[in-house]
Amino acid sequence: MESPSQRDSNPDGRTSVDTTPIQTNLSNRTLVYASIVAFLAWVLSVYDFTLFGTLLPKIASDMGWSTAFSTGVATAVQIGVIIVALSVGPLLDYVGRKKSLIITTAGAAISSGLTAITMNAFYLVIVRAFSGLGFAEQIVNTTYLNELYGNRPRRGFIYAFVQGGWPIGVLLGAALTAVLLPSIGWRGTFLIATFPAILIVILGFKLRESPKFLAMQRVRKLEKEDRYEEAAAFGRQYDVDAHRARENTFRQIFEPDVRKHTIFLSNAFLMHWICVQVLIVLGTTVLTEGKEASFGSSLIVLIVSNVAAYIGYLCHGFVGDIIGRRQTIMGGWILSSLAYAIMLFGPNTEWFVLTMYSVGLFFLIGPAAPLFFYFGESYPTRMRGTGAAFVNAVGPIGALIGSALLTALLAAGVSMVVAAFLTGSVPIFLAALSMLGTRDVKTIQEAEVTEEESTVTVE
Repeated sequence: MESPSQRDSNPDGRTSVDTTPIQTNLSNRTLVYASIVAFLAWVLSVYDFTLFGTLLPKIASDMGWSTAFSTGVATAVQIGVIIVALSVGPLLDYVGRKKSLIITTAGAAISSGLTAITMNAFYLVIVRAFSGLGFAEQIVNTTYLNELYGNRPRRGFIYAFVQGGWPIGVLLGAALTAVLLPSIGWRGTFLIATFPAILIVILGFKLRESPKFLAMQRVRKLEKEDRYEEAAAFGRQYDVDAHRARENTFRQIFEPDVRKHTIFLSNAFLMHWICVQVLIVLGTTVLTEGKEASFGSSLIVLIVSNVAAYIGYLCHGFVGDIIGRRQTIMGGWILSSLAYAIMLFGPNTEWFVLTMYSVGLFFLIGPAAPLFFYFGESYPTRMRGTGAAFVNAVGPIGALIGSALLTALLAAGVSMVVAAFLTGSVPIFLAALSMLGTRDVKTIQEAEVTEEESTVTVE
């Protein structure tokens, strides 16, 4: 129990607010532990998230669904994922970064376990919608680790190792499916995913909460008591913007000070996902039908894409710390657009196609490491989780648009090469241009405190 000296005095008799100093100097051991737990949580979330797409044909066959019906189920699941993923933003900003990591990882585990006992399509759609918690785990990571790493000079490069959990999770899912599916079936494969996730949840309880979130909690309590000047003063101590902290965070990300940033960043991520859907998810179809490629096995493409992604994460994370994350993202995506265009309109020789496809992948996927870290650092603390979660949820919408556009162009008689160019190379170039409308991180870091100093009023 805290002594009176540890609490802020309150002559009006209102509930006092704890204003004792918050520990901000975290040990390297604490940071390493948090990074490892976040990495493992992301790997398992990716494993569960991608497993559904991999095993959908098996599920459809077992349940007696037609291809068209199973595609409809997948679309319904995608919509559910988007809705659930949006909920993670307020969870981060009001419940806490640490608790959100535990909840999202547990959500992925529960979703996997319940999928194993699927009995009909409606049940599957509801259960798999909660895999949106796992999909949004990367937003928990960027929000949480961004605040833990603080201003460390190589924070983007360190985060790249964590974001690298995506290709590792994809390869893990593919490998375990190949090994386990013949013996335990698709139900057993989903069930297996729950056990390591439960272990990560247990590890999560030993994490430290973000000092920024703890400060934000106290600022909100002070504002709730209409003690705006005290809230601003306390916020200044921890570089937390107290202005409008009591407002709904979804409303905050569309306030005049960040509205343009939210719109342009969301559009960039939407365009990015259109390209990803066409040139990665549907990449095998594009290569075989458009470039007459026959790599012998889609496994080669799978391995190449994920190796390129992981190396790309590390390289772009490193460069982002030096020249700036926004510039790194734009440069990578422009180079990706050019590489894919050259691949599509260049010769059909296998070595050329595979080389240019790998180059395009490197610059398409690699910028995701600085991009997700930028998601976190480009929003003020008071709305950081909601802003990042909103932009992240826009991505799957881009995937739906990408598939629809490619299908429409092909149905209209456009060749696969031209259709892939229009729905692959062009969107990622537009994504790079959209980043020009986003905020400068240095300006944000300097403004987060000065903004609230100039706008605090007593209501």
